[in-house]
Amino acid sequence: MDIVENRLVGMKSRGVYETPGGTILHEAKAALQSLTLDRATDHFAASVALRYAELVYDGKWFSALREALDAFFREAHRNTTGTVRVRLHRGVAQAVGRQSPKTLYREDFATFGADEVYRQSDAEGFIRLFGLPERIRHLSGVDAPGEES
Repeated sequence: MDIVENRLVGMKSRGVYETPGGTILHEAKAALQSLTLDRATDHFAASVALRYAELVYDGKWFSALREALDAFFREAHRNTTGTVRVRLHRGVAQAVGRQSPKTLYREDFATFGADEVYRQSDAEGFIRLFGLPERIRHLSGVDAPGEES
């Protein structure tokens, strides 16, 4: 990995690192999380992971915030367990298979056909509700960002 870093003191520095184990673990963990974390938790974990990395990089390992984030990650990932198959080829690690006894993915639920979990008629209300702000803006005659009257 060849990166240019923004140092805490305000200068940029270049680093070249070899991280084969870390790269494989990162890819495998991401693949497993895709099965075991709900959407909101996954998005929040991704956003605070950046802050966590900054804390560690800045030498704040013993900070209260780092300890609190550890507690969040422990709780969020309590069901993240399973097996991931990773393909290694020419310096690239790619997850090619994953399974978990605590998966949230169910093939019988992941359908848009008729079943008890998802009814297509539910989508109409969902679309109307989530599109309401844009509908109100349009009905009010307010220009959208980038539009000219």
